Amino acid sequence: MSQGEFSVTNQHLNFLTFNFLTINLETENERDMEKSKIMDMDSYIAAFPVEIQKTLQKLRKTIQISAPDATEKMSYAMPTFYLNGNLVHFAAYKNHIGFYPAPSGIEAFKKDLAKYKTSKGAIQFLIEEKLPFDLIEKIVKFRVIENKEKRTKDKGQSKKY
Repeated sequence: MSQGEFSVTNQHLNFLTFNFLTINLETENERDMEKSKIMDMDSYIAAFPVEIQKTLQKLRKTIQISAPDATEKMSYAMPTFYLNGNLVHFAAYKNHIGFYPAPSGIEAFKKDLAKYKTSKGAIQFLIEEKLPFDLIEKIVKFRVIENKEKRTKDKGQSKKY
């Protein structure tokens, strides 16, 4: 080997990969620890810039009005509304607001959601666009009915041991 050249062995690669993974895990753990410090919805919302706070507060109010019997909690480090199980979650990110009404909530409103990025259980509303609060209200009301029906169905089934 001439001067200036070096060789990388498998042992070197394993060491570098291990160190890279360790650094990534430490960063993710630090983020998780920061999230875990947020104990309630007010604290979660307060952690964002004022304009995002306004949007999140309006989203929260829309959900509260649409599901007046639901309780608020934090679940999966996200604001969550609970009524006979998780009803909906939401979260703010750099470029979008995530809304999580369960796969059934997305499937039931598939046509209305066509212009938004969706996945099995999530909808992404871009930060720079106005949130479709009327549509969110409809989805939440759908989920309320669904969760109440689920509870009725669960109560009607007796457990056999």
